[in-house]
Amino acid sequence: MRLLKLNLLVLFVLLMATSCQKDESFTSEEANYSIDLNLANENDWDLANEILVLVNEHRATLGLTPIEKDPQFASAYAVDHSNYMIEQNRINHDNFGVRVKALKDNGAETVAENVAYGYNTAEDVVNAWLNSEGHRGIIEGRYTHSGFGVIRTDKNTYYFTQLFYRK
Repeated sequence: MRLLKLNLLVLFVLLMATSCQKDESFTSEEANYSIDLNLANENDWDLANEILVLVNEHRATLGLTPIEKDPQFASAYAVDHSNYMIEQNRINHDNFGVRVKALKDNGAETVAENVAYGYNTAEDVVNAWLNSEGHRGIIEGRYTHSGFGVIRTDKNTYYFTQLFYRK
């Protein structure tokens, strides 16, 4: 019984540590939202680049085209959201509609995002996403570009936002 409770607790924590959202099921908030493109410089680009390699390796096994990194615009929005999640001390998709509108105003046709926290390696976060049907669906989706918000807190915990879009 104790092992069952522990397994249920682990499953609950795993489910709470990742989340995904597609713009098809989300309405855009009305906002005049601009972004400081320099936010993209706050990214842990080493870890973000590793995530992109793993995502593209997975896509290649399915015959899908690789996703290109958007190192500035989408990444600035992703960093902004990761910083917001750190301030809130929880993962979420708050204000996702603002990110969708900004990316669509910049030429995106469709937008989705995966978020997570608490993982320390690219392999761990990508494996968590691939083991979740919703997240895997986004990774395997018809997207062409991706922006990253990989931010480490002062407590050495990572928060992840990966924005996907198709141009």
